[in-house]
Amino acid sequence: MSIQTHATSKGTAQNRVNWLIVTLVLAVIAFSASPNGPLGSFWRPSSDALPPTGAQLPLFILLNVAEALAFGIGVSFLIFGYPAVQRVLPQSKALAFAAYLSIAWLLANWWPHDSLHVHNGMNLGGLLAIEYGFHITLIAAGTILVCFFFALARQQTAMSR
Repeated sequence: MSIQTHATSKGTAQNRVNWLIVTLVLAVIAFSASPNGPLGSFWRPSSDALPPTGAQLPLFILLNVAEALAFGIGVSFLIFGYPAVQRVLPQSKALAFAAYLSIAWLLANWWPHDSLHVHNGMNLGGLLAIEYGFHITLIAAGTILVCFFFALARQQTAMSR
């Protein structure tokens, strides 16, 4: 193994450890700061929210764990992921940056999105704001990633000629 290869693999391993640490720390903080968590007093569940019953409680907890982990991964991607996205499509910095933000948003949005639903309850005005604020931006992120994919496909086709 050359010195260059060894240094690169060592740097990659350290990068993975950094990703994992940031992801897990942020996931624990997000889970704790959820509306029913010990740090979530700023957005406690709405008074008209029904309490979960029976098997619903562990299922909601599991969903919250998944959303907190996705939040941690999304923020980790914001911290560490841009160089990789930029390398994949260097000729379009704007599209690479938009794809980078889109990937992070597709992952990180679920925790605040669901937490706002729990906090908002059945307030339809608040519900519309939450739905538009999250769903429209998720649709935009997906559309950006479609454009990114087609740009990569064109790049691959051009390189193979």
